Amino acid sequence: MLSIAANDLKTKGIAAIEACLSEQTEAVISVRGKERYVVMPMAQYHFLRECELDAALAQSRADIAAGRYKVQSAQEHFAEIQAELANEKN
Repeated sequence: MLSIAANDLKTKGIAAIEACLSEQTEAVISVRGKERYVVMPMAQYHFLRECELDAALAQSRADIAAGRYKVQSAQEHFAEIQAELANEKN
C-alpha cells in the first residue's frame, strides 16, 4: 500500500492523494513516520461498508439460528442495561 507523508500532503495537497489513488484503491497517510490514516475513493468506502453490514447481518442470523437471543420489551431491555451499568460502577 502506498504511503503519503503528512508533509507531502501539506505541500502537494489533494494531488498527492490522487497520485496514490491512481495506482491503488487505498493510500496510507503517515505522520512522523507512523501510519495514521487511510484514504480511499468513496466507491471503495461504500463497498467496504456494505461488506461490514453483510457480515453483521450474517452474524445476527447465526445468533438467531443458534438461539443466542431473547425476547423482551424495550422497558425490560432498558432496565437490564441500567442494571449492568450500575454493576460496572461497583
